[in-house]
Amino acid sequence: MSAGGDLPLIVLWEDFLGWLLPVLGSVPKSARFTFATRLQSLALDVLEGLIEARFTRDRLPILRAVNLKLECLRTLLRVAHGQRLLAPAAYRHASEKLDEAGRMLGGWLRDAAGRGGRREARACAGPATSSTA
Repeated sequence: MSAGGDLPLIVLWEDFLGWLLPVLGSVPKSARFTFATRLQSLALDVLEGLIEARFTRDRLPILRAVNLKLECLRTLLRVAHGQRLLAPAAYRHASEKLDEAGRMLGGWLRDAAGRGGRREARACAGPATSSTA
């Protein structure tokens, strides 16, 4: 789904969207224009923010905004599950992916905060490789 040069967090999020969008399409009509539309918008906003942060020098404010949207998405998914709009297995899968994305984003945020938000995103580049210079 993604280009080979994308960060693992962006790849994870693209995969999550590929799973989430069809799931939200099966939400009952009575909630489709409230929960489903809002969840779709938030999930797409997260992807947009990740891409913007990837190609911006001062990424800290963008990453903070993405983190907030991720938390809003997590909360709305919990409410949707509580309203029985999501099956337990779907909610469990979404929660696991959101937790994984949150950990990756947290690492990127810490890295950006420690370097004034100007360093290329290495915290999300996967396992660290040792190099000797």
